[in-house]
Parts: sequence; structure tokens; C-alpha cells
Amino acid sequence: MSIRTTCAYCGVGCGIVATRTGNRTVHIAGDPDHPANRGRLCSKGTHLGETVGLAGRLLHPMIGQRRVSWDKALDQVARRFRATIAEHGPGSVAFYVSGQLLTEDYYVANKLMKGFIGSANIDTNSRLCMSSAVAGHVRAFGEDVVPARYEDLDDADLFVLVGSNTAWCHPVLYQRMRARCAAGARMVVIDPRRTETADEADLHLAIRPGSDVALMNGLLAWCRDAGALDAVFLRDHVTAPDDFWTSLGEDTDLWSVARTCDVAAADVRRFFELFAATPRTVTLFSQGVNQSVTGTDQVNAILNVHLATGRIGKPGAQPFSITGQPNAMGGREVGGLATTLAAHLGFGDADRALAQRFWGAPTIAAKPGLKAVDLFRSVAEGRVKALWIMATNPAVSMPEAAQVRAALAACPFVVVSDVMADTDTGAFAHVRLPAAAWGEKDGTVTNSDRTVSRQRAIFPLPGAARPDWWIVTEVARRMGWRTAFAYNRPADIWREHVRLSTYENEGARLFSLVGQGGGGNAGYAAMAPFRWGGTPFADGRFSTPDGRAQLVTVRQKRRAAAPRDWPLTLNTGRYRDQWHTMTRTGLAPKLARHREEPLVELHPADAARAGIVDGALARVTTPAGATLYRARVSAAQRVGELFVPIHWTDQNASGGRTGLLARALVDPISGQPGFKSTPAAITAVATAWRGFLITAAEPTHRPDCLWATRVTLRTGSLWELAGDGATTALDGCLPAGERIEAVDQARGTRRVAVVADGRLVAALFVTATGELPARDWLIAQLDAPQVAPTVLAGRAPGATADSGPIVCACFDIGLRTIVAAIRADALADVAAIGAAIGAGTNCGSCRPALARLLAQEKTDAA
Repeated sequence: MSIRTTCAYCGVGCGIVATRTGNRTVHIAGDPDHPANRGRLCSKGTHLGETVGLAGRLLHPMIGQRRVSWDKALDQVARRFRATIAEHGPGSVAFYVSGQLLTEDYYVANKLMKGFIGSANIDTNSRLCMSSAVAGHVRAFGEDVVPARYEDLDDADLFVLVGSNTAWCHPVLYQRMRARCAAGARMVVIDPRRTETADEADLHLAIRPGSDVALMNGLLAWCRDAGALDAVFLRDHVTAPDDFWTSLGEDTDLWSVARTCDVAAADVRRFFELFAATPRTVTLFSQGVNQSVTGTDQVNAILNVHLATGRIGKPGAQPFSITGQPNAMGGREVGGLATTLAAHLGFGDADRALAQRFWGAPTIAAKPGLKAVDLFRSVAEGRVKALWIMATNPAVSMPEAAQVRAALAACPFVVVSDVMADTDTGAFAHVRLPAAAWGEKDGTVTNSDRTVSRQRAIFPLPGAARPDWWIVTEVARRMGWRTAFAYNRPADIWREHVRLSTYENEGARLFSLVGQGGGGNAGYAAMAPFRWGGTPFADGRFSTPDGRAQLVTVRQKRRAAAPRDWPLTLNTGRYRDQWHTMTRTGLAPKLARHREEPLVELHPADAARAGIVDGALARVTTPAGATLYRARVSAAQRVGELFVPIHWTDQNASGGRTGLLARALVDPISGQPGFKSTPAAITAVATAWRGFLITAAEPTHRPDCLWATRVTLRTGSLWELAGDGATTALDGCLPAGERIEAVDQARGTRRVAVVADGRLVAALFVTATGELPARDWLIAQLDAPQVAPTVLAGRAPGATADSGPIVCACFDIGLRTIVAAIRADALADVAAIGAAIGAGTNCGSCRPALARLLAQEKTDAA
């Protein structure tokens, strides 16, 4: 039996057809009928089936290290929260939730905190990724509404991607745009890094980080002077401050913009001319815009251009905030942010009274609550004394993560609801509650273009795991609000959410789910994807008191000189095949092979100055902390800038802890942290040896050395290692069995194979100066029926093919395989590679890499 559900990852919201093939196995395919993806899936979605096992799951409630019943755990949570509120007031407790929650989970958590506890201290990890977009929408439109639809990508003649490596982070949408480009549309990428997305663009503007406002203000001035403004739309539907157009004249000429952004004036002109001449333009923006201490202004700078040129509410002409999490939008709809109440209601007296009436609540939050950074700061200061964290890992993902850990350690009462038993955050919990995972949950999510889809259960709940809505509901009942939380199923919550969206809503709020609560439980079970809001602003009416949109005066902040001790600028982001803190994607062996270690990417000039060579270790230091990375020297980085990934945690690495580095500085309007421009320094780290450990089972002790990063294998794990001490310290990681060992003192090489019952169960290879063999053949030996005689050589007897580093994760195709096909069949383009060996034909996120390989082969041949 096949089940239609929705992907667990990004805000694209791809539909999935899941077919169970065993007790905890499933075949995953894209849903050809879902409007978000039309059957396509990215590499992460394609390999969701590798992540549904029960290894590492939290399957029973825990108080401390003691397994307890649900009644005991829930009573403890309710009792401690009640007691804290009674002694210190509602502001002494807080929830920190997640875009991984379903809308129904989010709804009951928000209702409990804001309507019954009476505090707005509920915030979400979505604060870290899109709250500046929310604030910008509210300033410009009067309501947090994303006006674009995915269909606009099929109608656009120009795509402007700002601060988004869409090819990696939203590959299904990216391929939709590339299909439109094949029909003649153009693409401009605005990003300090030359990413895979930039590689395929018609124009790449590698602007200085944080100079977005200057670029967009310059564009708006250019459009004004070129006669590209929509005078009628401005007159009838837009209001501007009195000084808006005069203030725009400051430093917005072509040369000033080019100087501020640190790009060639000719490229700036080309972008301005292209935009002004192309009415059907979609500007897509993401974390590169939002994750800034001026993120809200950067969002409004983009919205100003679209409003002033009338490129909004029309097919193929829209500003488009693309979100990172599967239900970031759903959380915004129900009030998951501390700065909104519920159903797009604010904290004004009328909205508060409306929500209180609807809920029949004894109280209502009087004002916005603590945003994420302030929330954890309040925990550290002892003002928040009871904290419940749901479906997120702030000990890794928050800025100044060391301080967040110290706050959690000092907090009198911490509850963590999660699917995994061991997370960096769960280590600080007094109570851990086993939540249902993707494939076990039942509810709804809303994607980036306001399409609501169902997530449906594929498997029964394992162990004592329960849905998040059930857990919150049970605590609310135990706190004394049984009637208000009398939900028996997610459909009950959905119908209440629908009613609140329409309650006393006479069109003042565009957010309305009118007509979507009918059909009873059967209607909910069969719910097909639908989009709320139609085509917002198509009639030129906005959610402001006068119905007019608002241009917002924004000015480029002057760039401060780099501090002497921190001469570089640190940028952070995602890898193609990983997700957040890898509690899910880290379980998928095929996803691990694209980037097996956390890398710091830096320009060759910066590497030379620091004495860093490609592949060596480097320490990145900021005012907030320091951590190690493997160095990748790349001209794709601007001089003076570093890039690091966000995914690695204490569970899978001794370094790469990016959350330690970012400062807890936030946008003053949205409260979103500025992850993209942290002052930093980098130094080389010398090691005496390097190596790897392959084990069929998890080692009883983690490798004790300077550098150890873990990769999940189909059988066991692979650890990449480096150190400056004796390698004998690694022996404690080896399992019991017969040891076969070879030592080459001259090269400082040591190779150990461990055999049990005639089969290889572990291999340890280290060297001071020699070469290490490829890992793939040794990994395959863990499944071999007997030990190969050449195991200590690290290769099969005779010649063997090595596919090389994985390029196409969807089909597990390596670099050497691709190059061999190009040469053997004289393949001339990416489509030919796909036809020959399949690479790039699923999600397409590897297509830029394939194009680079083709270009390199042509260069080598010439």
C-alpha cells in the first residue's frame, strides 16, 4: 500500500509516495501529482528511506538516566512548570520549538503558552532562518504574506537569486528555474561566494557581505531614472515616507554602488539594465539576506524595488522568500514566533481580545515574548527557570553555542522532546520525552508558497514514542486545562486552527483557511494539497489599515574596519546532502559521502598568508570561540572571507562546531542572528599523523585524538582521524578479535585489521608521511564472507576500479566513473552524461558539478 505524504526537509514541501517494504523499510518516490515537485525529489528526499530505522532512537520517557512511565514523566513536567509559574510568574517559563513540528503540534504549544500560561515566551528555531523576512513582509504589506507561487517560476523571464545557493538548498525549485532558463529566461546570482548556483548563472555579483541594501537601493534609483517605475501602481496602491525618494539619492549612483559592493561597475550596470528591461522578474532570497544584523532592512530593500516597479501579484513578477524548514510557514501561521499571537494576529488589544474569546482562555499574553537569543540569555541570567525544547538542537545551532550550553547546564528544569536519544541538547535535559519521527507523525505542513500538505504516518509508533501534539496536550491537561485541550486526534486541532483563521476575520487578514475544515475526520485524512490566499495583492490591496503597501526607508550601514585580531569575515551555510545538525541525514550512508568532513573554505591568497595547504587542518577563531576544520583552498571564496558548514555536532566530530563561532548579535527588528558576517581569524594546525578507522559496529570508545569525524556506513561507521600524539591511543576503539598488524617505521605507517569469526570487523590505517588507501574497498570488506589476503594493502588483489568521491548522491556515482564516461563516449554536455550513466537526472543538484567536469575535460584536452 502506498501512502502520499510530504518530505521532511526544506520548505519546498515536496510530495512523496511512500511504499512500505518491510517492518521499518520503505521505498520513496516523488509524487507526480503534488504541485510543489511534480514527482521530483532532491538527494535528501530520495534517501529518506535510509533514515527510518530505530538506531539511536529515544523510545521511552527518561527522568535523568532513569526510564519512567509516561504518567510519571508528564506529571513531573506539569508539576515543575506549575510550581515555577506560581513562584516566579508566567515569564519564568519558556518553550523553544521548531519548524520540524507539524502545524497541529505548533498550534497546541502556542495556545498553551500564550493563552493559558499567559506568556509569549515561545519562540522557534525558524527565528534563526526567516524572521527577518517575516518582519520585512509585515512592514511592507501589513501581514506576513509570501505573495509568490511556484507557478511564477514557470512564467518569469528573469530570476534574481539573492543570498541563496538554490542548486544545493532548494534543488527541486532550482531545476524548475533552469527549465525556464532553457526556454530563454535569464538568471542573476547575488552571493559573495561562487557557488554551484552561481556557476550556471548568466551573471554573478560576488558582492561584499552585508552590502545588499546599497545594491538594491542603487537598483531602485536606476529604475526610477530609467523610467521603469510603475507610476500608476505607486499612485494607487503604495505609500512612501516623505523623504523616501530624496534619501534614495545618497550613494546610489552606479560607481558608488560598485565601490560599496566591491564588484565591477560594468557588472552592476548589466544587472540594473537587465532588471529594468524585464518586467516579469522573480527575486528569490534566503538565508544570505535574512541571517544578518541588518536582515530586515535587506528584505525591505528588495520589496521596495518590487513594489515601486509593480512587480508583485502578477504572474512571473514577485518577490519570493524561500524558507528552509518543512513547516517554517506553518509555524508562522499559528504563532510559533514570540512576536506574533496566532493566525496572523498581533498583540494589539483587539487581536488579544479576539484570541482570548476564541480560546476561552483564562488569560492572554500581554506583549511579545523573548526571541531566541534573548530567551537563552534569560535562561543564563536565571530569569527563565523552566524551559521545554521541542524537535531542535540549540546547543549546536544557536550562536555563541558555548554560552547556550552553560545556560542549559544552569537552568533548574529543562525538558527535551526529541526523536533521538543522544543529542548535544538532550545531554542537558532533566526530562527527555520520546517524540514521533517523520514517517510516524500525522498532520499538516505549509511550504514556501503557502501550499498546505499532509504528512501521513507510514509506520506505527515505535516503543513509547508519541506525537508532539499529544505530549503537549497531556501536559496542558495536567496543568489544569483539560477542557481547552480535549483533542483526541490531529484532525481536532486542525479544525480549531481553521476556525481561528476565519474567526471575526472580515478580510483584514489574508491568512484564512475558509472552507478547509469540513468533511470530518475522513475529509482530513483525504486532504489534498491546497494553497491558501490565492494570488495575494493581485488586486493591489494590502493588509494595512488603508489597504496600501508601504515603501520603507532603508540605508546601507557603513562597513566598519576589520579588527586587527579578526581580519577575516566568516560565513556559514549548508551542504547539499546534509540537513541541520544531521540527526536525520547523518543516518543515511549515501548522503554522507558528498562531504565527509566539515571544511573551512578559503581563498588561495588567505591560505598562503596563513601557511595553510589544501587538506590540512586549520583552526578558525572568532570573538565567541574556536574550532577545527579541514581546509579547502578555493578561488570560489572572496579574498578575506571564510565559509563553514553548520551541520557537525559533538555526536559526529571533534571539530567543525560552527555554532561556537557566531556572535549572538541580532537584527534589532526581527531578532534574527547575523550568522553571515562574523569577524574571524584562521591558523594552520600541524599534525603528526593522519588516518581512518572503519568498524562494523560502533566503537565502545570514541577515537581519542585531535581530529575525529564520523560517517555512517551501511554496516558500521568510518572515522577520519588526525593527531599529534601516539596512535596506540586509538587501540581502545578496536573491537575484540584477532589482530593482523603491519608497521612501517620509516614512513610512520601502521595498519591493523581485526578479524572475528573469519570476517573483517575493523580496520585502522594511520601514517605520518605515506599515502592512505581509498576507503571504499575496505568498507565493502565488512560485508565480505571472508577476509581478503590483501586487506592490509587496502585494496583488492590485482587491479580494481575506484569510483572516486561521490558527485551524484541520488545514484551513488563517483567522480572517476563520470570522467571515464566523458572520455570513453566523448560526452559533450550534461544531458549526455545523464543519458549515459544517469548522473544528474533525478534532483539535478549535481548538474553544476557535472558542467565543471566537462569544462575541465575540454580544457585538459585543449
